Amino acid sequence: MLVLTRKVGERILIGDDIVLTILDSRGDGIRVGIDAPRGIKVQREEVVRAVTEANAEAAAAPAEAEATLRDLLAKPDEAAPDAK
Repeated sequence: MLVLTRKVGERILIGDDIVLTILDSRGDGIRVGIDAPRGIKVQREEVVRAVTEANAEAAAAPAEAEATLRDLLAKPDEAAPDAK
């Protein structure tokens, strides 16, 4: 990992077409501007992690729903009128 010290207004160049600009520094946080081509994904790690976890939960939900549906179908419906 490359570790750099930069001041407000200074830039970091990545490849030929990505530019990071230090916009502001306050306390223990900084603001970074990112110029990149539209085809390059720029995402915050915590957002990607949250989406991945939500997708995993959603993928598990059908198995749980299937088990619940199977249980409901196995029990006779006491509220339904007799079809005889």
